[in-house]
Amino acid sequence: MKNHFLVESIAAFCLIIAVSASWLGTQAHAQGEPFFKGKTIRIVVGSTAGNFYDHWARLVARHWGRHIPGNPDIIVQNMPGAGSLVAANYVYNVAKPDGLTVVTPNNSIYLEQLVGRKEVQFDLRKFHWIGSASRDSIIFYMRADAPYRSVSDFIKTQQPPRCGGSGTTSSDYIVAKILELALGAKITTVLGYPGGAEADTAVERGEIVCRAHTLSAHFGREPFNSWHKKGFDRHLLQTGRKRDARAAEAPTIYEVLEEHKVPTLSRRVVQAMLSGGEFGRPMMTTPGTPAERIRLLREAYLKALADPELLADAKKGRMEVDPAPGEEMEALAKEVLDQPPEVIQHVKKILGN
Repeated sequence: MKNHFLVESIAAFCLIIAVSASWLGTQAHAQGEPFFKGKTIRIVVGSTAGNFYDHWARLVARHWGRHIPGNPDIIVQNMPGAGSLVAANYVYNVAKPDGLTVVTPNNSIYLEQLVGRKEVQFDLRKFHWIGSASRDSIIFYMRADAPYRSVSDFIKTQQPPRCGGSGTTSSDYIVAKILELALGAKITTVLGYPGGAEADTAVERGEIVCRAHTLSAHFGREPFNSWHKKGFDRHLLQTGRKRDARAAEAPTIYEVLEEHKVPTLSRRVVQAMLSGGEFGRPMMTTPGTPAERIRLLREAYLKALADPELLADAKKGRMEVDPAPGEEMEALAKEVLDQPPEVIQHVKKILGN
């Protein structure tokens, strides 16, 4: 009797173990199935196709997916307009918070929020920052046949040069307004170009004679490679802390500020307005996206940017990879948007608020 009871107990115990093992196996399989498997991640670019932001987005799109668990497809969608506001507003307010839609806006978009523009329907501090593929400073160039040899010529000229840009947070507009505020330089700014490529074409046509954009864009693609061979353009200024060797003849903005003995407050305003270079080529996704998916996307992003295949691809396009993690970008967004009232007032004045 005792042996019979023992046999039944052992059988029942084995059944429980078998059922538990089956349930745990099912759970493990369910939990182990990557969320991104069979999915498509969309990179929304806030500028036109062919723009350097677009080049970076497409570079990442070609390599990022294989580093994300589940190997999702990656596609790029251009959504230009209002200096990337259209794209940022869309991803913040319309896209589902599932990690399948990310945005790559202009790196100066933080200025729109800093000055409180009503068109801004997002808070950069609430985006989940994936990271930045490259940090970069700005170069201010001009047609070589224009009668200006240095920034100092803008101060004393009776006929201001015409410089172009896409909007009031584009590099072109920001640099022009900084020079006006800090130095009293005279520049006529022409806005409304859909993107950088269109503004560069306008320079070639003589519609405008100058503009500002990132150093990597200027030395990374046409028409600039051909321009430099022909001596078509002149480099007047760069915004980095030190001179970039590719434009060693152009002084930094900080050298110019020192030369002209610009006051401390104006220098602080300049620093606030030039933080876009630190953001570089940012990528963010929708608030509310699950933390685990953010972690996976961030880790995969950094792995992709260290991938030999991506680096070789970038080298072909003369694109310098200098990645920054998402956590660092989030901290930078909070820091840059926390400015004293007097700095914000000056920035508003510069941007026409």
